[in-house]
Amino acid sequence: MSLPNHVVGVDQPHSIELSIGGMTCASCAARIEKKLNRIDGVEASVNYATEKAKVAYPNSVDPAVLIAAVEATGYTATAPAAPNDAAPTDSGPDTGEADSLRSRLLISLILTVPVIAMSMIPALQFTNWQWLALTLASPVVVWGALPFHRAAWANARHRAATMDTLISLGVGAAYLWSLWALFIGHAGMPGMRMAFSLLPDAGSETEHIYLEVAAAVTVFILAGRYFEARAKTRSGAALRALLDMGAKDVAVVRNGTEIRIPTAELSVGDVFVVRPGEKIATDGVVTDGSSAVDASMLTGESVPVEVRPGDHVTGATVNAGGRLLVRASRIGADTQLAQMARLVEDAQNGKASVQRLADRVSAVFVPIVLALSVATLAAWLLTGHSATVAFTAAVAVLIIACPCALGLATPTALMVGTGRGAQLGILIKGPQVLEST
Repeated sequence: MSLPNHVVGVDQPHSIELSIGGMTCASCAARIEKKLNRIDGVEASVNYATEKAKVAYPNSVDPAVLIAAVEATGYTATAPAAPNDAAPTDSGPDTGEADSLRSRLLISLILTVPVIAMSMIPALQFTNWQWLALTLASPVVVWGALPFHRAAWANARHRAATMDTLISLGVGAAYLWSLWALFIGHAGMPGMRMAFSLLPDAGSETEHIYLEVAAAVTVFILAGRYFEARAKTRSGAALRALLDMGAKDVAVVRNGTEIRIPTAELSVGDVFVVRPGEKIATDGVVTDGSSAVDASMLTGESVPVEVRPGDHVTGATVNAGGRLLVRASRIGADTQLAQMARLVEDAQNGKASVQRLADRVSAVFVPIVLALSVATLAAWLLTGHSATVAFTAAVAVLIIACPCALGLATPTALMVGTGRGAQLGILIKGPQVLEST
């Protein structure tokens, strides 16, 4: 019997890092990770905070299959660009998501504050105040919570439930109940008053509206998403700042003449000039001159190190003394600075044991909450309460479970910690180091 081609010989493992788009909570990352790991020979780890997936796969699996598997789950995936000799670069912090969330948050907050005030303080409830509350709350529920509704719908199409499902269901249920009470019940009558109460009041079932609940939950979740996006942007900026420490251009000696060129155009073996106060463009060996080099960005040692012909120097360190001629030995992604940046990025992409535990819990968290909500509805109905009171309790279960700190706090803390450490000159090799510390 002949064996399939992919079984013959040694199936060498490969690794790839995919950029994942469309994730909105840790449950999304868990779903993608589970989908990838179902492929024979594939081991994947998806990090929600960094929006990346590290995948190890055999020869028999094409990277296009991995991307197709992610897209079949309802998300987007892109492979890294082809490697080149240049060091990793980035055009700058991606502040688009944070800026969009900030605008959405501020507008929703401005509209929500008077809704909460009118709903919670009877003295502010003038005649027909409920219709003004509806007018203010509607844009918050429809437009402010649109990212949650859109994500919930996308997941529903793939027969999945995430944290966004809870948010969309909770906000939507509170809003739709309010519409029913206003247009069909008695809550829309002029002169309606709604006193603040911690418990459902069975005596005024159709006279209560929950517009302030729908609007406030939207604002709170938007605030959490905004701070999360800002933390990711700042952490990425710290890593980019580490890369930006290198020199941007360099004076190369060619045919006895100094020519100023971008650092990216340097080649191994080129001899370049480093004047006092300049950064050393790349890793190399001193061929002429002697000086003191400030290597504090690497070693933390504030006292400059004396170098002379034959000594090795590192890119991005500063020439604090005389003129040096240096022969380039490593360029681009091979330099020590690029390797440091790669070390920090790998640390951000890794997962600590506590994060893997949180991911496993968050993967089953949403279905359990939905089941608890249905059980709550049934329990209140079976104990003789009205449908309105039972429905209110069931919605409360959904709303309370909305914040997804369970799967968010750990990866965000690890990412921000490693990024901030790099900014301060502290390189953290991985999340396991932080966890054990």
